[in-house]
Amino acid sequence: MLRKAIIKDVEKMWKLINLYADKRQMLPRSLSELYENLRDFYVYTENDQLLGCGALHITWGDYGEILSFAVEAEKARQGIGSEILKACEQEARALGLAKIFTLTYVPEFFEKHGFVRVDKATLPHKIWSMCIKCPKFPICDEIPLVKELG
Repeated sequence: MLRKAIIKDVEKMWKLINLYADKRQMLPRSLSELYENLRDFYVYTENDQLLGCGALHITWGDYGEILSFAVEAEKARQGIGSEILKACEQEARALGLAKIFTLTYVPEFFEKHGFVRVDKATLPHKIWSMCIKCPKFPICDEIPLVKELG
């Protein structure tokens, strides 16, 4: 079931996100960051088990970022990520955002959903504020993608 995240989801989200972060496949998140940004998150659960999560974070006037996007490995390619992404996109449209973007090591997933690769230099400077916390800063090898919402 897809829904907005609630307090009891935070530790499960933290474990899932940081499982991928430990493999250097995404940016790590602290518990405090997840609590502070809880309203940005959607989760997908089944029988009280968290199978996936992702967030829409407003970064600047017309930009929203899809971040902390993770699905349990054994549940990959079952539509969970697509549902989470669709919910984030619907919320972005409802908020009046013109574009959503992501930085990822899995560009093919996002390209299937209408995102296109862009040069990092085309993204607003403000979006790089989170990058200082990344263990790969300042040499980022994530791939930036953007989707115009029209």
